[in-house]
Amino acid sequence: MLVSIVITVKNEARSIGKLLDSLLAQEKTFEIIIVDAHSIDTTRQIVEEYAEQNPEIRLFVHEGTRGYGRNFGVEKAQGEVIAFIDGGCKADSKWLKELRRSIVEGYDIVAGKTINVGPFADITRVEVNHKGYDVTFPACNLAYKKEIFQKIGGFDTGFVTAEDVDLNFRAVDAGAQLAYNEHAVVYRDTSRSVVGFLKQAFWYGYGRKQLTMKHGKLWSRYSPQKTLQTHFSLFGILRLVFGSLGYISCSLRSRAI
Repeated sequence: MLVSIVITVKNEARSIGKLLDSLLAQEKTFEIIIVDAHSIDTTRQIVEEYAEQNPEIRLFVHEGTRGYGRNFGVEKAQGEVIAFIDGGCKADSKWLKELRRSIVEGYDIVAGKTINVGPFADITRVEVNHKGYDVTFPACNLAYKKEIFQKIGGFDTGFVTAEDVDLNFRAVDAGAQLAYNEHAVVYRDTSRSVVGFLKQAFWYGYGRKQLTMKHGKLWSRYSPQKTLQTHFSLFGILRLVFGSLGYISCSLRSRAI
C-alpha cells in the first residue's frame, strides 16, 4: 500500500531535517510530498538537498493556508492513503507502520498519538465529541483514505485554524470510521516563546468560533470539567483567556462583514 505523506511548510529550516530523517526511516512504500508556502529561510534548499538523494521526496512551492496547501498536496499524491504531518514534528520509527495497520484493519481515518514537546507541552487540546468520536485529533498526525478525503471535499480553506477539526467532523458525518492508534506517535514542537504561545491561543479560539459558525453551537459537545482540568495552570488559564479573545474577535468580524 503506497502512502503519500503530505507536509505543508513555511520557514521550517530549524526542524525540517529532523522531520525528513524520521520519515525516511519509515516502513515502505511511501512518498513524501512537501508543499512550501514560499519560505524565506533555507527550508527549500534543505528539502532540495534531501530530494537529490531520496527520490521519494517531491517538493512543490504553493502559497496559501495549511488547508489550501494540504489540498494541493493531496492533488499531487499518488497513494491510496494520505498521511498528514507538520514541519515542526518528528515521527516515531513505527509511525507509518501503525497508521497503515489501522487502515488495513478497515478504518477510513486513523489518528495517532501526538506528544507535545517544549515549554507549553502540558497544555492539551479541548476535545469536541461528535457521534461518538473525538474529532479534534490534529492534522499533524492523521491518515485518511484518499477516496474519503476527496468525497468530503478536503480541507475547508476558509478556516484560519481548526480546519482539521472541521475535516474530521464532516468525515464522521459522511459515515467514515475513525480509529485512534496510540502507537502511531508524533512528537510536535510547541511554541518556544510566551508571545508565540499566546498568538496560537488567540487563533485557536478564532478557529473554534469558525467551527460554530459552520456547524452550529458546539458547547454541548465540550467537557467543561476536562477543559478546566487540562488548563489548571497559569499558562493554561492564559490560553483560555486569549482563546476567548480570538473567539470574540471572529464573532465581531463576521458581524461586521
